Amino acid sequence: MALSRLASSSSSSSSTVGSKFLKPLTAAFSLRRSISSDSNPITIETSVPFTAHNCDPPSRSVETSTAELHSFFRQMATMRRMEIAADSLYKAKLIRGFCHLYDGQEAVAIGMEAGITKKDAIITAYRDHCTFLGRGGTLLEIFSELMGRVDGCSKGKGGSMHFYRKETNFYGGHGIVGAQVPLGCGVAFAQKYSKDEAVTFALYGDGAANQGQLFEALNIAALWDLPAILVCENNHYGMGTAEWRAAKSPAYYKRGDYVPGLKVDGMDVLAVKQACKFAKEHALKNGPIILEMDTYRYHGHSMSDPGSTYRTRDEISGVRQERDPLERVRKLLVSHEVATEKELKDMEKEVRKEVDEAIAKAKESSMPDPSDLYKNIYVKGYGVEAFGVDRKEVRVTLP
Repeated sequence: MALSRLASSSSSSSSTVGSKFLKPLTAAFSLRRSISSDSNPITIETSVPFTAHNCDPPSRSVETSTAELHSFFRQMATMRRMEIAADSLYKAKLIRGFCHLYDGQEAVAIGMEAGITKKDAIITAYRDHCTFLGRGGTLLEIFSELMGRVDGCSKGKGGSMHFYRKETNFYGGHGIVGAQVPLGCGVAFAQKYSKDEAVTFALYGDGAANQGQLFEALNIAALWDLPAILVCENNHYGMGTAEWRAAKSPAYYKRGDYVPGLKVDGMDVLAVKQACKFAKEHALKNGPIILEMDTYRYHGHSMSDPGSTYRTRDEISGVRQERDPLERVRKLLVSHEVATEKELKDMEKEVRKEVDEAIAKAKESSMPDPSDLYKNIYVKGYGVEAFGVDRKEVRVTLP
């Protein structure tokens, strides 16, 4: 099955770009130096067409560069290794509580960032580690937060489900199913009110797609033409329930009825980039739009779910072989002679070392002081450091 291919063109300029892109590597070629300086545009066509509802779909021809493809591979390899490491830390009981992993879905987080800017806002559910990394967070902040340490992005108090990064407009990880969608529409309202010329991406899963609050928020977003983009990350299983068992209409990109929608191959980072760029332009001019990202998670719903009781191992391995987002980018780089297999494997070794170093440093981070339980509860200067009455003055006399 074709993944992505270099778009053909009869024009002389396109021919020049294509020949430069396909030029064989020399023995002295330095991958990192050469790719990082090569920003010449390359046109690649997505393997799967976009499917549109109440709008014209964007072009399948996506502009990229060798530098961008290189960055896609490195980011995706980092996210993949990070989530695999989180799995091991959870099993070692260094991560406690809920933990929802994102491996398999990395193309959504990376492609979305490639199509927008940090001025645009993102809000998502509890599967949020990779989204935080894409917004500019660090591995140290991620692993510290996962292990409940003070160097975490939420000072060790939020854990896996509650990552935030205010400086790049990442409004979190939310544990209540679907609750982030009306909050995201509220952020979009603020953007329109302030005339920011920015949009909000509110992400949710197919399991949350039947939530009433989603349709209520979408209704008012459409009435007020808010720059809100609702993104259904359809990994085909809401916890352990297949989409066809939970939704009479699993065509989630059409669920907005009066709101336009677009179905996207969420395992193709370039398709995601093109769709998010298109959605941003649409939302700024016309109001909300729905994106359905057809993706897949390799882990279970959470670490307490083996993920193999409601789907077969053959199904999981089949997706890995045919649609894996990391392997798609690897094949693009190798087949067009932008990088060799050895160079990419060396890069993955570097990534593994970076992840291991971040984990080691996170383990050295201290646990929050018990007094931190009382911080960020009341407005400074108001209230007391405990719920209820001032217990220092309470005396109980028993009869």
